[in-house]
Amino acid sequence: MFGVTKIGVDLAKRVFQLHGAHADGSVAFRKKLSQGQLIAFVAQQPKCLIAMEACVTAHGWGRAFEALGHDVRLIPPSYVKPFVKRQKNDMADAEAIVEAAMRPTMRFVVVKTEDQQARAMLFRTRQMFVGQRTQMINALRGHLAEHGLVAARGPAHLKRLVDALADNDTVLHIEVRELGRMYLEQIERMDARVAELDAKMRSAAKKADLVRRAQTMPGVGPVTALAIQKAIEALNEARAPDTEDRVETPVGRSANARSSIQSIFDDVDR
Repeated sequence: MFGVTKIGVDLAKRVFQLHGAHADGSVAFRKKLSQGQLIAFVAQQPKCLIAMEACVTAHGWGRAFEALGHDVRLIPPSYVKPFVKRQKNDMADAEAIVEAAMRPTMRFVVVKTEDQQARAMLFRTRQMFVGQRTQMINALRGHLAEHGLVAARGPAHLKRLVDALADNDTVLHIEVRELGRMYLEQIERMDARVAELDAKMRSAAKKADLVRRAQTMPGVGPVTALAIQKAIEALNEARAPDTEDRVETPVGRSANARSSIQSIFDDVDR
């Protein structure tokens, strides 16, 4: 009997479906395990390839399985879908993951480190606060425009609204003035949060060699440099096994990769 060489894990929040396969592709086991049972079971298995769909929780599990000595491969869900042989369910998905992982030309997603995920969270958190601040400013502009107080778009033109709300001689309904000041208080809090995150990003930018080098280019600061790093990671995310398919620029990459990169820089520009 062949030993288990590949395990496909269909990830979930509570119950995980596993499909084990021998070297010849035959079924070794099919199991459903709870979150608490999963690590214990995998720790008992011989060192093998463990494949999962690349999703939100996959990187954390991938690091845990790698720490046990296994070879972890993450596969984009769209690449797994063609290998589902029957009606979609957890068992079929786990088997399809193994089938996909066995293909010699399959492309895999690199398991992210905790530092990479922390930097990505920092970047996305800043994007969220900047977006919320913009939303608050635009809402205030719209409300005050209805009362004849017009200001141009963007944080740079907010002072006109601040001055108008602070000036008691401005012809504004008292409730409009009070609500406007509530908006300004929230915007001020958002400014403080963004400034705090900018400081964290400047600190993070000093630790990564690629980010430090990116900042030597004219006009590139810590935020843009981190965006460049994130864009390159997006390009390098899908790779063929045992290859050096690494890139430094988006030239010649797929439309999906270019789209992902463009969305990153669009968020920086907000």
